[in-house]
Amino acid sequence: MQDYDAIIVGAGFSGAVMAEQLASELDWQILVLEQRDHVAGNCHDGKTRDGITIHHYGPHLFHTSKQRVWEYLSRFSEWKPYHHKVLAEVDGCRIPLPFNLNSLRMVFPADRALELERKLLESYGKDSRVSILTLREAGDPDLLEVADWIYNRVFVNYTARQWGVDPEDISPDVLGRVPVVLSHDDRYFQDVYQAIPLSGYTRMIESMLDHPNITVQTNQQALSRFELVDGNGIRFDGRPFEGSLIYTGMLDELFGYCHGELPYRSLKFEFETLDYPYFQSNTTVNYPNESTFTRITEFKHILQEHSDRTVIVTEYPQEYDRQDQRKNIPYYPVFTAENQRRYDRYRSLATAYPQLTALGRLAEYRYLNMDDAVDNALSAADKLITGVRAGC
Repeated sequence: MQDYDAIIVGAGFSGAVMAEQLASELDWQILVLEQRDHVAGNCHDGKTRDGITIHHYGPHLFHTSKQRVWEYLSRFSEWKPYHHKVLAEVDGCRIPLPFNLNSLRMVFPADRALELERKLLESYGKDSRVSILTLREAGDPDLLEVADWIYNRVFVNYTARQWGVDPEDISPDVLGRVPVVLSHDDRYFQDVYQAIPLSGYTRMIESMLDHPNITVQTNQQALSRFELVDGNGIRFDGRPFEGSLIYTGMLDELFGYCHGELPYRSLKFEFETLDYPYFQSNTTVNYPNESTFTRITEFKHILQEHSDRTVIVTEYPQEYDRQDQRKNIPYYPVFTAENQRRYDRYRSLATAYPQLTALGRLAEYRYLNMDDAVDNALSAADKLITGVRAGC
């Protein structure tokens, strides 16, 4: 067996960034193990026979205000500018999301909308992003009217389905993340950089991993090749392993679920190819009050690809179940105090292995946008590289 300086479990953004940085900066030999038959994790994409780029695990829209992340990824891909816009189907009308001043004027009578807009701007300021939780706690009955309209028609049913909870059990932490935008800017994101890799996310990740020091093996059950020994050592393929192990999978799985499973939410995607050029006017339409699905995405809008046909995907939130192949992809950690305590117990186990770096959305049990994942991995790589160069 070839000797590797680092073994990385997972070929998504977190694993790919670490592999590229350790190979380039330390001249290390890197082995990347990926359980799927492709790299790029949930960002994996590809073209249909009609030349339409689809995202196999749901839409991924890149946006960031982190210049370091933008400059780093730009080494591996050209970009096509793309500003994501979302509509919500509410009471037979499609309104912009996040709810903004344009939305306000569409759902309230003109005079009433202007009065409510005036009060919102006086209270919070132009271009502010006010959480629905803050708005619901406003003392002014007019502002409370706006908050209640948004909460009841746009937010509560969608969020209850997304997280699989009753409306009254929705966490205040989730409520606090829902913004009302006090501007007429219909873009879903306001980050400095908004674009899509011109050749796709998979090609970007492949470029990151295209280094002579990096070996990638797909279709790998990595945990069957590792053994954590007595809290102070690691064996790989039956031999002691002295290098670094960067693990981007589920931390509870790494330790055999000894403290119980960490809950996740999963998603089901139904793809359809339709025999006409367009299905909807923009990329994504949310359906906050439908009984089962939450949104429909039409991929052609993203890269403005030309075809006589189109591809849509309908998204259904569901419970995660590692035993069910239809539900065994973990997308979102379920944030509760008890789940965080359970994760902390697993994290404590990991600290007993100095060689081990738990990295990324699953291993750190937190939601990371793509740019957050890249930034997080760059910082972890910096720390490891600095330690090696210092002889630590």
